[in-house]
Amino acid sequence: MKIGYPCINLSIDCRSSRTFRLKNYSEKRVKETIDKNLDCLRTILEFNVAKKIYFFRITSDLIPFASHPIMNFDWQKYFSSKLIEIGDYINKNKIRVSMHPGQYTVINSNSQQVYQNSSKELEYHANLLDSMNLNASAKIIIHIGGVYGNKVKSMVRFIKRYNELNNNTRKRYVIENDDKSYNINDCLSINQETGIPIVFDIYHHECNKTQKSMVEEFERVMRTWKINDGLPIVHYSSEHPLKGKPRHADEIDILLFSRFLEKTKKFDFDIMLEIKDKERSAIKALKLILDDNRFNNIN
Repeated sequence: MKIGYPCINLSIDCRSSRTFRLKNYSEKRVKETIDKNLDCLRTILEFNVAKKIYFFRITSDLIPFASHPIMNFDWQKYFSSKLIEIGDYINKNKIRVSMHPGQYTVINSNSQQVYQNSSKELEYHANLLDSMNLNASAKIIIHIGGVYGNKVKSMVRFIKRYNELNNNTRKRYVIENDDKSYNINDCLSINQETGIPIVFDIYHHECNKTQKSMVEEFERVMRTWKINDGLPIVHYSSEHPLKGKPRHADEIDILLFSRFLEKTKKFDFDIMLEIKDKERSAIKALKLILDDNRFNNIN
């Protein structure tokens, strides 16, 4: 078991998601920005290892405009040495990484243009992870998408579009239940047709429940992961105490998290904390699981 957090570290003055306006694009500008982003990613990973945080979500903005037609140079080749160095650091320290493209990456869209743009965005994510020589446990996590007035047809369209993606993308692709449209049952239906592993989002399940209990659904979801996929990934958060659903909590509720760990003690999985204070909650959560025999205390 590994604990992680997404994209931004609040403890250090470094962001791996620097970007700029499209109108200011130049090859010089994009090279400088990527170089700084990669340096910051390495700094964040080093911070994490020092704190025994071995799971991290890499920002989709690491390479600005990577899937945009304006990108006019081969960033994979130009930064190959630095990308391999970061990948070597990840592999050496047994860090688990994932990526989570934004809300506009929707392969079941009614719009052919949106689908084509989404395919390019997914290909960028897969190319980035491949460029760091990371194995298939480095996942690209995606929601199923929109309903568009007909949920069954939208799921069928998702399956068709998924099967059109290239092999490098499909080997990393995993789906996640969302808080409104597609619950665990829907994800399991798609898994039966495609074999796509499922990320169980605990808070989304609370917002968009099925008839079964969380633990019953947990067991079903765990079986969708194969050996090459690595341990199953779980997204964990809780309801904001003041703002309510679907707002995520600002900081981890240790009592609720302890109960979650107890309920799921027979399962082994990696936990991505989708909580506003990022690494601060991850450090608190680690203190709880230090004596848990599932915890992978690598160093």
